[in-house]
Amino acid sequence: MRLLSQAILLLTASLLIYQPVHSCTRVVYTGPNGTVLTARSMDWREEIPANLWVLPRGIARTGEVGMNTISWKSKYGSVITSSWDIASTDGMNEKGLVGNLLWLAESQYAKFEKNGKVKGLAISLWLQYVLDNFATVAEAVDDLQKEKFVVVSDMIPGSDQFATIHLSISDPSGDNAIFEYINGKLVIHHSKEYHVMTNSPVFEEQLAINQYWKNIPGTIMLPGTNRAADRFVRASYYINAIPQTDNTRVALASVFGVIRNCSVPLGISSPTEPNISSTRWRTVSDQKNLVYYFENVLNPNVVWVEFSKLDFKENAPVKKLSLQNNENYSGESSKSFQVTKPFKFMGL
Repeated sequence: MRLLSQAILLLTASLLIYQPVHSCTRVVYTGPNGTVLTARSMDWREEIPANLWVLPRGIARTGEVGMNTISWKSKYGSVITSSWDIASTDGMNEKGLVGNLLWLAESQYAKFEKNGKVKGLAISLWLQYVLDNFATVAEAVDDLQKEKFVVVSDMIPGSDQFATIHLSISDPSGDNAIFEYINGKLVIHHSKEYHVMTNSPVFEEQLAINQYWKNIPGTIMLPGTNRAADRFVRASYYINAIPQTDNTRVALASVFGVIRNCSVPLGISSPTEPNISSTRWRTVSDQKNLVYYFENVLNPNVVWVEFSKLDFKENAPVKKLSLQNNENYSGESSKSFQVTKPFKFMGL
C-alpha cells in the first residue's frame, strides 16, 4: 500500500509540475523470429528542419570541443536524421543498432574543462559516436560506462535554451539502454525490458509511474493527455497489446499506430505548458531487415530506405535526402539521395 501511495504521489507530481521541455516518445517492438522495430516521434514547438543522410564507414571525426576533444574513425555506416543539419538526432547503423535523442529537462552534464584531463564530446555528436563505433547495445554500454569522455552541451542556435537530452539505443536482439546525465553523473539503464522512453521525469521515475498503471487494465482506462508520463503509459500498454507477428507489413503498421497514438496533433501547443509540443516527424527502424522509415507530418507520404541499396564502403560519398522543405517523396527513396558535402556538427 505504501509503494502504491508513493507511485500515485509521483504520478500526480509529474503531471502538475511545470517543466519547460519538448516532448518525444520512443518505443521498441520485439516480435517472433527476430522481428525488432524501434519507433520514435519528434515533438517540438517550432519547425525543426530534418534531412536524411547516408554516412559511410571511415569518416574521421572529432568531438568538436576544441583541443581537448576525442577523435575517432567511423567503423560502421549509418542512416541518420539530422536536425538543422548540425546534429544527428535519430538513426540506425548497418548493424541494426538504433539511437534516438529525446529531451530531458533534468539533465545536468559533468563539468568540462577545455584544458582539463578529461576529453569532451559535443552533444550534437553523442548519437553519431554510438552509431559509428558499436554493433550492439552491450558493446556501447561497456564502452560508455568507462566514461572516457564527458558530453558537452551548449545553447541551441538561435534560442535561449540550453540543450538537455538523454539517449536511448536498441539492437536487433531486442536489447535496450538509456543514458542520462543526472547531477553531473552518467546513469545507464540497461535491460531488454526497457522498451519505452519519453521525456520528464528521469527514466527511473518513469518506470515507477508505469508500475502504478500496470495495476489498472488498459482496456478499461489509460491516461490520455499529451504529457510525457501519460505517453509513457500508453506506449507501454499498446506496444505489448498489438499482435506479435513476424509479418513485417503487419508489425510495421502496428508500430506506426502506436507511435502515432503517442504523438501530438500539429498545431497543438500551450504557452503555459511548453512540454506539450506538436509532433513534427516520426521514424521507424526495422532492425531485422535494415530498413529506415521516415514520416513528415506535413507530407502525407512515408519514405523509406533499404540499406541493401546503399553504399556504406569507406570512401563512398556522403549522400543527403532533403526533407526540410517538405519535398515530396514516396516509398523506397534510396535513388533520390544526392551526393552532398557532409554537414558540420555543432560544437563549442
